[in-house]
Amino acid sequence: MAGGSDHIVAETAARIFADLADPQTINRTQDDAWKARLWSALADAGLPLAWVPEELGGSGASLAEGFEILGVAGRYALAAPLAETLIAGWLLARAGIEAPAGAMTVAPAQPRDRITLDKDGTLSGRASGVPFAREAQHIAMLAGSTIALVAAKDCRVSDGKNLAGDAAGTVTFNRVKPIRSASAPAGFDQAALMLMGATARSIEAAGALETILSLSVAYANERVAFERKIGKFQAVQQNLARLAGETAAALTAAGSAADTIAQADEFDEAVFLEVASAKIRSAEAAAEGSAIAHQVFGAIGFTNEHVLHRFTLRMLSWRDDFGNESWWAAELGRRVAKRGADEFWPLIASR
Repeated sequence: MAGGSDHIVAETAARIFADLADPQTINRTQDDAWKARLWSALADAGLPLAWVPEELGGSGASLAEGFEILGVAGRYALAAPLAETLIAGWLLARAGIEAPAGAMTVAPAQPRDRITLDKDGTLSGRASGVPFAREAQHIAMLAGSTIALVAAKDCRVSDGKNLAGDAAGTVTFNRVKPIRSASAPAGFDQAALMLMGATARSIEAAGALETILSLSVAYANERVAFERKIGKFQAVQQNLARLAGETAAALTAAGSAADTIAQADEFDEAVFLEVASAKIRSAEAAAEGSAIAHQVFGAIGFTNEHVLHRFTLRMLSWRDDFGNESWWAAELGRRVAKRGADEFWPLIASR
């Protein structure tokens, strides 16, 4: 998925995260002061607006480079709205809207939520489970065929949280006047936004699985039980092999979806098939991988003091964003059935 320049961007992100977003260090902190320092460093490097063209206030990076950033963020279980700001900037750029500085999020974040543009130019509707809605200064949103930028302070945002404890509130738009708005490109709809968000979450989950695998293998080679390192027990070895398989499957599916989007001119059937498969498979891997990792670590892995929960709970939370695996599986099944039995194998073989 990555070329030479992609790796440079990923290495820049990794250095920043290692210095300012180390999961173990953050897990010991008592406040969120680390977020301001991290965001300042990310902004200085141009990473939050990587998908925004330079003429619209961004860095003008490629889609592949942005996906590399998300992979690194997943490996650090990042509890900050970097992915959301990337997607928000990308959405605004579709309509030629300049991206503001600061953290953003995107709405709707669920496939069944709808926001409407009223005749007087204001926005109405309700978006549930909007990631980091409480921490964002702005919200980039899609209302039918219109892309708009609104100030978060102009909306009513609930204090909801996801499984990992990150802000994920319901945003209510009650005749909210947008800061800027413009028509979306022809053919761009909410399905395209869901596809982009689902790909981002799949990549982050795959990255988190990489770290979980590394942590589990290291612990199994250190922890001694019954006078033997637990990594010597066949049952533990089998579990670690299963975890490696789940990680590889998630990385492959997410990478394929990211590559397809990066090379596609539109969100066509091929993109849908890749992204739906990636979201379903990465969600399954997150559930299975979390269970295996906690089995390896035993009771210590469930404590707040141990870093494992930062990865497992965040992965499980990401399953629900931009459509959970049940929704994507049902949608995939519906589309396949609509094509008919004779088209099933050609569709699969084409990928």
